[in-house]
Amino acid sequence: MSERLGDPAHHFFLTRSVARVMGLSLSEAMNRGQLAPATYADMVTGCRACPLVEACQHWLAARTDLSASAPPGCCNGETLQRLARALH
Repeated sequence: MSERLGDPAHHFFLTRSVARVMGLSLSEAMNRGQLAPATYADMVTGCRACPLVEACQHWLAARTDLSASAPPGCCNGETLQRLARALH
């Protein structure tokens, strides 16, 4: 049985939104050569398969300021932390 992936557009925006809450622009990271387009695509695909989407959406909704880290259990957390370290 194959795992059903979530809507690509929805997960593109979730991935981008988590990055934004961390003070990151994934487009800017790609332009600077810090994030390969294939890695960005893999991040979105990973998000599409994540079982924590609802928790992520609640985490995003509760944010009133920047966060130093991604939501707990985020499949893209390590990549986002690496980008955050490179930015600062």
